[in-house]
Amino acid sequence: MTGIKEWLYRQTFSEKSISPLIVFRILFGIMMFLSTLRFILNGWVYELYIQPSYFFTYLGFDWVKPFDLYGISLLFGLLLLSTIFIALGLFYRISTIVFFICFTYIELIDKTNYLNHYYFISLIGFLLMFLPANKGCSLDAYLGLTSKQQKVQAWTINILKFQMAVVYIFAGISKLNYDWLFEAQPLRNWLKHQTDLPFIGELMQYEFTAYLFSWGGALFDLFIVFILLNNRFRIYGYTLVIIFHGLTAVMFPIGVFPYVMIVSTLIFFSPDFHKNIVVWIQDRFALKSKNTVQTEIKAPTQNKRAISLLLGLYILIQLIVPLRYLAYPGDLFWTEQGYRFSWRVMLIEKAGYAQFFIHHPDNGTKKLIDNKEYLTPQQEKMMSTQPDMILQFAHHLRDEYSDTVIIESNGAEINIKQAKVTAEVYVSLFNKGSRLFIDSDVNLSKIKRGFHHKDWILQNEN
Repeated sequence: MTGIKEWLYRQTFSEKSISPLIVFRILFGIMMFLSTLRFILNGWVYELYIQPSYFFTYLGFDWVKPFDLYGISLLFGLLLLSTIFIALGLFYRISTIVFFICFTYIELIDKTNYLNHYYFISLIGFLLMFLPANKGCSLDAYLGLTSKQQKVQAWTINILKFQMAVVYIFAGISKLNYDWLFEAQPLRNWLKHQTDLPFIGELMQYEFTAYLFSWGGALFDLFIVFILLNNRFRIYGYTLVIIFHGLTAVMFPIGVFPYVMIVSTLIFFSPDFHKNIVVWIQDRFALKSKNTVQTEIKAPTQNKRAISLLLGLYILIQLIVPLRYLAYPGDLFWTEQGYRFSWRVMLIEKAGYAQFFIHHPDNGTKKLIDNKEYLTPQQEKMMSTQPDMILQFAHHLRDEYSDTVIIESNGAEINIKQAKVTAEVYVSLFNKGSRLFIDSDVNLSKIKRGFHHKDWILQNEN
């Protein structure tokens, strides 16, 4: 037990070179700048945050509201500026706080736009607020706005390694399922559309390729962190990182995530590797601190205990959240209960069709809702396969039609005090044919949102 405690102490409080932290800060800032600029130039700000008339908020974050054109433009402007300041190490603490708040707020506006790598970026932004990544090779140090350090406590670097490990290992564990390993789904369906790729396109028509990629992807995610941690095999592991994420970027439209992972995994390289990069940057741009005093690391007992407690809490949360799906019955890919925030990347192919009905309070007749009056095509597509979004939209329709008068085609008026909402939803998983997804007789307007099991989801009968 003493050996474990000593190992944990070294991994947390031993002194390490600050160079890996500096390189991570610079590359992360650059990647986020390019990503944000790409988002703006592609017109996605208007398409995703101005054009929709309704937004699917996260449970507990209904207070997060979209802004008008000027407000959302200002938000993205602050986000873009913060990425530049992070890369330069200028007003670093404020910049990381602004980045985290702006980026996370944007992602909380509409869960239609949820992606694993957005969640990852929010977590890294959160961690950077507490890391002394501006204590060298930064404008803060050059201008004397902060003291310069050569050494940092090991946890400041290892927490980033841990976060990377969580992403990879949980992504690997999630691939250990029948559909991925023994049916090569969804890759078997997706790769058939990649036959026009140069050099390897012809291979995409064979089922063997789908199985090779499925098993290879699972093995890569499960073991790449351990390879990167090994000094002897690290360069080979990083070569695999470049190949794996490079192929992913070419074959699938998943944005900057592959490039972010390629850059972020450099954190596993030795301090000497990062020192050489830092020295090159300093020589190239003449970034020498005006404050030549080297700040010593001071960690009083009470601070060490507080740091250990907070690190332990963060690590525990990161381990529990991806496993919360175990608390729900049924097929995870079908119900998607506990699916978000669990690092399940590109594991399902799902399509749905949803029709909602407002019911006459007396005679049982019902009015069919045109989803397009409320939702964009992307919102409707995502909503039609995800139970929490189906319920949320039903509540929105309930609120829209309660205390209203509906005039039917024959001129008759229907007074609705509290709208009853039902839905007929058909979903296809892995292109195996559509099945009724939820109980079409359930009054969705009466069901409360929450983390409890949604027993109105029908079982997936294969």
